[in-house]
Amino acid sequence: MPRHPQNSETLYGINAVREAIGLRAIEYVLIARGAQTPRVEEIRRACCEHGVLVRLVPFPALDRIAAGAHHQNVVAVCAAKPYDDLESMIASEPHPLLVILDGVEDPANLGAVVRTAVAAGASGAILPERRAAGLSAAVARVASGALEHLKVARVTNLTRALLDLKKAGIWVYGFEASAERSYLDLDYTLSCALVFGSEGQGLHRLVRETCDQLAHIPLHGPVDSLNVSAAAAVTLYEAARQRHQASGARSPRSEARSPRPAARELPDSGPHPTGLKS
Repeated sequence: MPRHPQNSETLYGINAVREAIGLRAIEYVLIARGAQTPRVEEIRRACCEHGVLVRLVPFPALDRIAAGAHHQNVVAVCAAKPYDDLESMIASEPHPLLVILDGVEDPANLGAVVRTAVAAGASGAILPERRAAGLSAAVARVASGALEHLKVARVTNLTRALLDLKKAGIWVYGFEASAERSYLDLDYTLSCALVFGSEGQGLHRLVRETCDQLAHIPLHGPVDSLNVSAAAAVTLYEAARQRHQASGARSPRSEARSPRPAARELPDSGPHPTGLKS
C-alpha cells in the first residue's frame, strides 16, 4: 500500500467519506473487494464525478488502515480538515450560534456534538488546543459526515477567546451543575456561544467566571447527570426552537448583529441543579 503525505488523514465510514468527496482534496479511496451495496456504489459514483481514484483492496487491508475501526468497507486518504480562524468565523455570521467545548477529551463526544451542532443549525465550534480532543478520523466517523459542514476553530487560550466573543457582541452561556437557573431561562435568539465543560472537571474556573450567564439542565429521574454530547443536544435544540419561533418576526441570520443588551435578572431555576458528565 503506498504511503501518503504526513499532512493527510485517513477517513473511514461511508458517511464520513461521502461528505468529504468534493469538499476535501482526496488522494484516493479504498473499497473492499466484493463490496457492492447501494451505499458503496454511491461512493463509487461520487468518486467518478469528482475524478477521485478508487482502489479495490482486500478487506483485511482496510482493517489495518482503519486500525480496527468500523470502516463499512470504505476508507479515504485525504487532506486533513483545516481549522478555521476564529476572527473570520465571527465575522462571517451576522447572528451566530456557537458551541464551545472546554477540555472535552473523548473524540466520540466531540463527534456527537459536531453532528448535533450541524443538525441544529449552529454556526461553528471552538476547541482549546491543550487537554482536549481535536479533529481526527475518529471524530469524523462519529460525526457521520457532519464535520465537513461545520466551521471549527482551535484557540490557545479559551478564556481570551471568550472575551473576544463578548467584545464582538456575542453572549456567552456556560452550563454546569452548580448553576441556579435553568437552561430554559436563557435567551438564545441573541448572538450567543454555548460553553460545555469537560467530562470530569466541568468548566474551568476562569472560563466559568468569564461566562455572562450560567445554567443547568434539570433532571427529574434517578439519573444524576447527562453525557456532555446529550447536554449539548438538549441545549442546542432549545436554541433552535427559540430561533425558529422568533424567525416569524425577524430573520436572525440576515440582519445585523444585535448589540449586547444590559444584564438582566432571570428567574431562579427552582429544583436543585444536576450535573453534566460524559
